[in-house]
Amino acid sequence: MISDEQLNAYRISGEKVRVVRDALRENDVRGIVVAWDDTHVLIRRPNRNVVKLDRGYLIQPSKEERIDPLAE
Repeated sequence: MISDEQLNAYRISGEKVRVVRDALRENDVRGIVVAWDDTHVLIRRPNRNVVKLDRGYLIQPSKEERIDPLAE
């Protein structure tokens, strides 16, 4: 699970993040971090819709190469 400090850094910088939910690239959610609590994070997508996702998903900067959650 991603730390509160890292989420706050993404929120303050406005950096676009990628939430990797499964092995399929097209299921990734990209956007900026808006808010979070103990179990969920809110991501604002480019079309201004807000998505509520579990904090257990892999969250990484969008500009970095995608990390496959199934690769070991």
